[in-house]
Amino acid sequence: MTTSHDVYDNPLIGRYASAEMAERWGPLRKFRAWRRLWLALAEAEAELGLLADDGRSPRIRPDQLAELRTHLDDIDLNRAAQHEKRLRHDVMAHIHALGDVAPGCREIVHLGATSCYVTDNADLILMREGLDQMCRTLAAVIEALATFAQTWKDEPTLGFTHFQPAQLTTVGKRATLWIYDFVLDLQELERRRDELPFRGAKGTTGTQASFLALFHGNHEKVKQLDQLVAKKMGFDQVFPVTGQTYSRKVDTQVVDALCGLGQSAHKWGSDLRLLAHRQEVDEPFEAEQVGSSAMAYKRNPMRAERMCSLSRFLLGLPAMAANTAATQWFERTLDDSAARRLYIPQAFLAADAVLRIALNIAGGLVVNCPVIAKNVREYLPYMITENLMMAAVQAGEDRQEVHEVVRRHSHAVTNRIKDGTGSSAELLTLLKAEPTFGRVDFAAFASESPRAFVGRAPEQVAEFLTDQIEPIRLRYAGKMGMKAELSV
Repeated sequence: MTTSHDVYDNPLIGRYASAEMAERWGPLRKFRAWRRLWLALAEAEAELGLLADDGRSPRIRPDQLAELRTHLDDIDLNRAAQHEKRLRHDVMAHIHALGDVAPGCREIVHLGATSCYVTDNADLILMREGLDQMCRTLAAVIEALATFAQTWKDEPTLGFTHFQPAQLTTVGKRATLWIYDFVLDLQELERRRDELPFRGAKGTTGTQASFLALFHGNHEKVKQLDQLVAKKMGFDQVFPVTGQTYSRKVDTQVVDALCGLGQSAHKWGSDLRLLAHRQEVDEPFEAEQVGSSAMAYKRNPMRAERMCSLSRFLLGLPAMAANTAATQWFERTLDDSAARRLYIPQAFLAADAVLRIALNIAGGLVVNCPVIAKNVREYLPYMITENLMMAAVQAGEDRQEVHEVVRRHSHAVTNRIKDGTGSSAELLTLLKAEPTFGRVDFAAFASESPRAFVGRAPEQVAEFLTDQIEPIRLRYAGKMGMKAELSV
């Protein structure tokens, strides 16, 4: 007999994703959704006056609905598995399992429906719930990083282009770049959540022929049925047309939105790993945390590395969803089923895991100001040159000639630093001796604090938080106080 320790355990469940997201994509949640969908269909058919074959008596009785409501959650998965082994059909297996505990409902369950009535509609329910959870967690990440940006909006630090020192920025301004990526993700996730339609009651090939027959050719009642079932399940809109399934392009749109989280988190995680190498910013590190089994002194950025690793997995999933959408035949083909069972739940689980790590990191970032200040001082003479160039041009010098003087001397100084014979301080002395800078007040520039060379970075942070973050705080008021403890 095998135990849970003898077989493969999906790390997304065992190590990374939240219990809430793991439960959402578990079998019980899905099959309970199926039973609620069968109840919603039966209730809607009854409310629209579905009649028995005699054309006079109700087809669905109140006592049958009451019995169905009583048995929404007592699901015997072993019994359903026995039925499926015999029938080779998961939906029929659960119809039989429901009939075993609610025999009075046998004739009203799944009436007029096809399997995709429960499978597709349940997937849409779970995806919308998952998107809502993603939005709440992402809003919490944005809030944590916004607090970080506000705290460090004035702290000068080296900016980098091509991973080479460039103009100064501030620690907080750099954080707004990370945040804005996540803000764009939140906008897309909210859009997918709010615009997600319901498949509804469309019948076997999407023509609603079975329901038209049940309602004796009454087209208006069939249209009402579609809308009423959706309303009962909490959806305001239904797909205008479907085959047996809803368009699998919708899956690609949802998975693409989740993939966007992976893009943003990987970019942020990569920046954090580079900053950790420079010892400027550290991720949280616990008192007894071990960085290496051999090198006891190591303090590796393992959270950022894990976030990047899981993001990479997430980034690979959209291709599968796209291939499924592209290879559907006519009204449907079943080769979508097995793949969707994998990539849809795993996209949500991976995105959830990524955001849990992101939230954990964002709430515990450590800024090493002395190291940052040392690095700024080392490169500050280079940073000042752009301002010196503009001052020289304003004094009447040719911009290109000034540029060449700075280029020549700065590269020469850099070469001497590399061979151990020079320092960055030489640069300003060399430039001051050049005739092209003869009318520039070097003392005024050299006496300035690094804060004088960060441009509008502090103001940009303040404006960004007001314009972009405050609306998010208002939308998610009371929903962003969560914390994420990593299990390992």
